[in-house]
Amino acid sequence: MADKSILVVGGGMAGISAALEAAEVGHHVTLVERNPYLGGRVAQMYHYFPKLCPPSCGLEINYKRLKKNPKIRVLTQAEVTAVSGQEGAFKVEVKVQPRHVNSKCTCCGKCAEACTLEVDNPFNYNMNKMKAAYLPHPNAFPQHYVLHPDLVQDAALAKTVADACEFGAIDLDEKERTETLEVGAVVWANGWDPFDPKDVEYYRFGQHRNVITNVMMERLAAQDGPTAGKILRPSDGQPPKHVVFVQCAGSRDENHLAYCSGICCLASLKQATYVREQYPDSKVTICYIDIRTPDRLEDFYVKVQQDEGVELIKSKIADITESPETGEVTLNGEDTLGNKRFSATADLVVLATGIVPNRAPFELKVDDYGFALDAQPDGHFPAGCMMRPEEVSSTVQDGTAAALRAIQSIAR
Repeated sequence: MADKSILVVGGGMAGISAALEAAEVGHHVTLVERNPYLGGRVAQMYHYFPKLCPPSCGLEINYKRLKKNPKIRVLTQAEVTAVSGQEGAFKVEVKVQPRHVNSKCTCCGKCAEACTLEVDNPFNYNMNKMKAAYLPHPNAFPQHYVLHPDLVQDAALAKTVADACEFGAIDLDEKERTETLEVGAVVWANGWDPFDPKDVEYYRFGQHRNVITNVMMERLAAQDGPTAGKILRPSDGQPPKHVVFVQCAGSRDENHLAYCSGICCLASLKQATYVREQYPDSKVTICYIDIRTPDRLEDFYVKVQQDEGVELIKSKIADITESPETGEVTLNGEDTLGNKRFSATADLVVLATGIVPNRAPFELKVDDYGFALDAQPDGHFPAGCMMRPEEVSSTVQDGTAAALRAIQSIAR
């Protein structure tokens, strides 16, 4: 008899949608996420386009649905390491890393107050430090603190932190464990990573202080980000007067990402509004190959384009340099519409990097770009940005579709 339970791998929007849809029609679901929180890249966003509203509202609704549904089991800091069996009867090995904080946690923050060790903050793309006893972000689900491995290795400090907890929520003896799950179908919603522009030599990302990426810009604008929502130059913490967005930073390039990720133009248009809202006297330049804003989102492009403080230049940037004394960034390229060379100086440069699909530990069938194909071995159903670059609403639809296909699979 087929196992009626479903495994969902990945706790971003596609994975959450798949888990909820399957569980709310009666199936037991295990949702596995490698981070200590759910929400994926969406949780790191400041605003959606085109409404420019925060994603926290939609996430909170989904978190409430997860909390009240006894058929959903969530495993964070967990990764699938092996899959065997067949449709209706899979065995899956899941490695779970210790959080060292259990469900008794009330988020009082006393552990963080007692912790003197600071580590890089991955939620803010390492642009700032955080306490090694930390809540991943203010709206994190589950709403429990986490102890960083570096803290646990410091026995004396770890004991001090544990003693500060009045509720016995800290377990310093918790170990890594492996669980074996038996499920009837697997939904793969592993999500994506931003392209690393360090691979594009002429951008010199990582060498220039005031050259950042679009995902970093999203965190700079967020109130819970590294600068409390103020868009500031990393080199000196000053407001930028001129911000240049460089589109297709590695994308549509046979040497890097040969494809268009579809959402980068809209992300830069959105982030241009962040700059203009904070600094009405600022100037924004968007250097693009083509502006791509499909269907209903064309109006958003037109609205931003009408802002007198925003200039769009059709140019492929060929070189970026930065003054070590002033932090001023110089960009060189070609204005292809004006048929002339283009050069500009800026206080801050934002590279619009594309979407790189995460791979699954199970060998899914992929296309030439590494995205999972729709047709997979029986019982395996990919969803979201591991299939194609997508904006949020499409990943939600993908998650729902994958849940339906998984239910049909185990009903056969």
